[in-house]
Amino acid sequence: MDAVRNHTCHAFGDFEREAIYRAIFTRRDVRSHFQPDPIDDAVLARLLTAAHHAPSVGFMQPWNFIVIRDQARREAVRDLFLTARSQELPHIAEERQALYRKLRLEGICESALNLCITCDRRRSEGSPLGRWHNPQMDIFSTVCAVQNFWLAARAEGIGVGWVSILDADALKQLLGIPDHVVPVAYLCVGHVSEFAARPDLERKGWAPRLPLSDLIMSETYAGVGEDALKAAASASQG
Repeated sequence: MDAVRNHTCHAFGDFEREAIYRAIFTRRDVRSHFQPDPIDDAVLARLLTAAHHAPSVGFMQPWNFIVIRDQARREAVRDLFLTARSQELPHIAEERQALYRKLRLEGICESALNLCITCDRRRSEGSPLGRWHNPQMDIFSTVCAVQNFWLAARAEGIGVGWVSILDADALKQLLGIPDHVVPVAYLCVGHVSEFAARPDLERKGWAPRLPLSDLIMSETYAGVGEDALKAAASASQG
């Protein structure tokens, strides 16, 4: 009995646990449905605080957050997106190009604000903790900050869209980002009229969600086994 109690004493209650899973499962990469209402600074501060509490290897905390509200600057970023999209299109399989053209892939000017989350690669120069064998861990840590921000935003009813179709060098020049700083995520952030029941790319036939059970391996890459776990995963995924 004591062992069971020790295993559960740190677990969240049912309500809190379900809220976390709801944020995860209903988070969407929002491209449309943005509303013009501004985001209260107190709410935005909560989202940034959540991002700032992301795990970071060696406690390096390599992130910075550039808040972009100016409409002219956002229009300039949208121009970068349109250029990058035209460059990407020829590399899409010909039979998928028509669908690609129909996809809404950004909400740069329609959202309440934009946010560029960057990684300062000099911030932990004096400490190789966790980076000696894997120098990309500062980038990975910054991505964790992006995810924290995204999930907190969903809990607040705020939509977030990640615009990845951008030339990084051109974006750095536009935002005055120094050479040693990497723009990791350019986000459209704002109130939305709705969150789609399923991801846009899934709904529009770009790709299905992969069965989780097909992605679970045992002991080694492509190792067989874990049948009970795979069955549980299939049941949980529905």
